[in-house]
Amino acid sequence: MTFSTNPFDDDKLKEECGIFGIIGKDSAAAMTALGLHALQHRGQEAAGIVCHDGEVFNAHHALGHVGENFNADSVVARLVGSSAIGHTRYATTGETALRNVQPLFADFDFGGFAIAHNGNLTNAMQLRKQLVKRGCLFRSTTDTEVIIHMMAIARAGSPVDRLIESLRQIEGAYSLVCLAKDMIIGVRDPYGVRPLVLGKIDDAYVLASETCALDIIGADYVRDIEPGELVIIDKNGVQSLRPFGAAPHKFCIFEYIYFARPDSSLEGRSVYEMRKNIGIELARESTIDADIVVPVPDSGVPSAIGYAEESKIPFELGIIRNHYVGRTFIQPTDRIRHLGVKLKHNANRRFIEGKSIILVDDSIVRGTTSVKIVEMLRSAGAREVHMRISSPPTAHSCFYGVDTPEVEKLLAHNYTVDEMCKFIGADSLAFISLDGLYRAMGETKRNAAEPQFCDACFSGDYPIRLTDSTSPEPQAGVSLLARGNR
Repeated sequence: MTFSTNPFDDDKLKEECGIFGIIGKDSAAAMTALGLHALQHRGQEAAGIVCHDGEVFNAHHALGHVGENFNADSVVARLVGSSAIGHTRYATTGETALRNVQPLFADFDFGGFAIAHNGNLTNAMQLRKQLVKRGCLFRSTTDTEVIIHMMAIARAGSPVDRLIESLRQIEGAYSLVCLAKDMIIGVRDPYGVRPLVLGKIDDAYVLASETCALDIIGADYVRDIEPGELVIIDKNGVQSLRPFGAAPHKFCIFEYIYFARPDSSLEGRSVYEMRKNIGIELARESTIDADIVVPVPDSGVPSAIGYAEESKIPFELGIIRNHYVGRTFIQPTDRIRHLGVKLKHNANRRFIEGKSIILVDDSIVRGTTSVKIVEMLRSAGAREVHMRISSPPTAHSCFYGVDTPEVEKLLAHNYTVDEMCKFIGADSLAFISLDGLYRAMGETKRNAAEPQFCDACFSGDYPIRLTDSTSPEPQAGVSLLARGNR
C-alpha cells in the first residue's frame, strides 16, 4: 500500500502557501512555474497556474509537486500569454481536492478574474453562511472562494473596486495575487502578517511570496509590498493604493524561524542571518558544556551554526538527511513503517558515538519526532543529548494561515519544559525566550503592550479578531487557549 511520510517528519507547523504573479513576459507561465518551484517549501499538496494571452484565460491545476505537473512541454506550452499567476498549496482550510487548488477563477461581467491567496480569513465561515443565504453556490471548501462571491455581489464595477469593497469586509491574514485581462493585482492585509514582494525582470513586473522566487528567474528585488497596500500592475507600470485603515504591523515571526527559505529576505531582513542570530541568542541564554553542536536538518542548521559560533563548541553534521524520500513510499509491512524517522534522518555514528551533544531544532510541536531523533542519537552511542530549540514553546494554535494541531496535541500547551524534556528523553531542554527571539530580530526586547510581530503561537496574543472561533466572541489581542474552526 502507499503510506504518507507525515507521521515521521511532520512534527512541524505546516507551511501555508506560496503565491507568484508576473506580467509583461511572453513566457509568463514558464516563469511562474519556476517561481512556484522556488516556493515549493510553502505548500506541497497542490499547484496551479492561470494565464492570460490577451484573448482568453488558460489554466492548469494539479495535486502534487510543481515539478511533477509543470515540467512537461505539453502543459506549459498550452499556457500561453504574457501574464500569469500561480499558487502552491498546503491546506489550512478545505480538504485536499482538485476543486480547492488555486488560483481560483471566475467569469464576471467585466471578464475573467483569478485569485491566489496565502493566509487565512478569520471570518470566512460567517461570510460564507451569509452568502449561501443570498443564493451563492460554492464550488470549493476553501476560504478564498468567499472573496470571489463577495466580488460578485459588490456594488462597484471594476475588478479593483470590487476587490477593495470585498476586502473591507474581510478579517484575517492574507497576501493575494490576482489576474484580470489586462493587469495583475497584489495586496497584503493591513497587519502585514504574510509576506509579498515586488520584483522586476526587463520590463516585466513580478509579485512573489519570497525573494527566492525572484532569484530563480533572474528578477531584481524592488521592494516589499507594504501592509495594507494594494498594487495594480499593467502596461502603465505600478500603481499603489492604500484603501484600508491603518493597523499595527504584525508580520509573522515564524517566517524567520522556519517557514521562509533561508536564502530569502523578508521586510529587509535576511532569513539566514536571523536564524543564525537566533542561535547566537539561544547560546547566550542556555549554554551547556558539550562536545559538539548538531542541527536537526535542514531547518535547524543556521541556528546551530550561530549557537556553535557563540558557544565555541564545534559544529558537526551529526544527522544526515535523506533528500530523496518523497511524499509517499511503498510500505509492505508494519515493521517498515516503524522505522519512522530513519526514512528522513540517520545518525552520523562516527561523530556521535561517546559524545555529549547539543541538538538544535527550530521547534517542538507534538514532540513525536523529537522523541525519535533523541532515541536515534542514543542508539548511535551519544553519551548525552541536550536539546535546544530556536523558538519559544509553541503553546497556541495559529489562525492566520498556518496549519497547527489542536492545542491538546501541542506538547508545550500541556506540559512544562521539564515535563517536555522527560517526554522526549533528553538530558536537558531549553527554548529561546520571547525577548531573546526579539533581540535576534534586532529589537531590544518584545514590547508586551504592542508586540512588534505576530507571535500568537508562542504568546497566545492574537492581533486580529477570530470571528469564526468556537470560543466566545474573541477580540483582537485577547489570548485564546482553544483552537477555533479553520
